[in-house]
Amino acid sequence: MNLITTIITITITLSAVLATISFWLPQISPDAEKLSPYECGFDPVGSARLPFSLRFFLIAILFLLFDLEIALLLPLPWGDQLSTPTLTLIWSTAVLALLTLGLIYEWTQGGLEWAE
Repeated sequence: MNLITTIITITITLSAVLATISFWLPQISPDAEKLSPYECGFDPVGSARLPFSLRFFLIAILFLLFDLEIALLLPLPWGDQLSTPTLTLIWSTAVLALLTLGLIYEWTQGGLEWAE
């Protein structure tokens, strides 16, 4: 129990020190070069503060959701080795059905249309 307390104390202390350094360090000497956007070593072509399309954001969120779905379904082959593989089948079917219904909803609402 003493080892766990020591590890938690070290973790909290290290987190506090790193958070303090991350707030303190950028305020040392901000100049125009440090505050300017960086584009792979080249001078920026335009403003870095241009707004991007909300459609792009929604499609990116959908991509992340379906990517997470794949991550959730990866352990399915090991789920067949459980004492009740039907429970694994039920949960995986429920996850797939929920995500399919969400995709159909996004499709009917026009969330997948890139241009209006």
